Amino acid sequence: MQPQIIDIGVNLTNRSFHKDREEVIERAEAAGVTPLIVTGTSVRSSEEAARFAETHPGKLYATAGVHPHDVKECGSGTLERLRELAALPQVVAIGECGLDYNRDFSPRDMQREWFQKQVQLAGELGMPLFLHERDAHADFAAIMRDYPDMIAKSVVHCFTGTREELETYVEMGFHIGITGWICDERRGQHLRELVKNIPLDRLMIETDAPYLTPRDLRPKPKDGRNEPAFLAHIAKVIASCMGKDVEEVANGTAKTTKAFFQIP
Repeated sequence: MQPQIIDIGVNLTNRSFHKDREEVIERAEAAGVTPLIVTGTSVRSSEEAARFAETHPGKLYATAGVHPHDVKECGSGTLERLRELAALPQVVAIGECGLDYNRDFSPRDMQREWFQKQVQLAGELGMPLFLHERDAHADFAAIMRDYPDMIAKSVVHCFTGTREELETYVEMGFHIGITGWICDERRGQHLRELVKNIPLDRLMIETDAPYLTPRDLRPKPKDGRNEPAFLAHIAKVIASCMGKDVEEVANGTAKTTKAFFQIP
């Protein structure tokens, strides 16, 4: 019997999934990847994620938040709408929110302001945080140190940073999400060593589909699109890097994920 694997980050509202979302969910389930947590990155995509998750109870959950790329679109009604979405039973976290100084699609002062507002909202609602950080480690860590009660309730999703950054995040008490970036022999080689330093009760795994298709996947998908079924392959790579059986990693991360997001 294949172990249960939970994908904590799927961009299932992305247009590349519009034609075959049901088949994508079925393929994931056949590969033992279930449930899936659908990422909200704007008010609109959070609404769509919540609506779609509602049609697949127990198989799909959703997050509600505004990604740092999109905070320039935030306004007076943003927090209230996120609060309404967060009240829905299928919505299990606030996010994806955080800081991205790599692209700077939104001004940095605005990113910091809306990151803090969403951290405060999660604290007010007693919900966990699904966090994004790219090339913004110092400011990100400084902001979260102002909310110490929220750190253990936060997962730094799609971690790709340095050893020093990982050590800081683990020491602070964050959960860490690892994607197929670890399968990339060009950019992800350092993660193969670093993943050994993440305690299993703080590790979660994800595809970030349709992005970050594992480069060592065989056969490669013709369209190049990543999908949650491929998390089974990523879990094997992570287990190999950690020197553990894939069942131990799958069961450990599933247990951690269920407790973190409070899903059955």
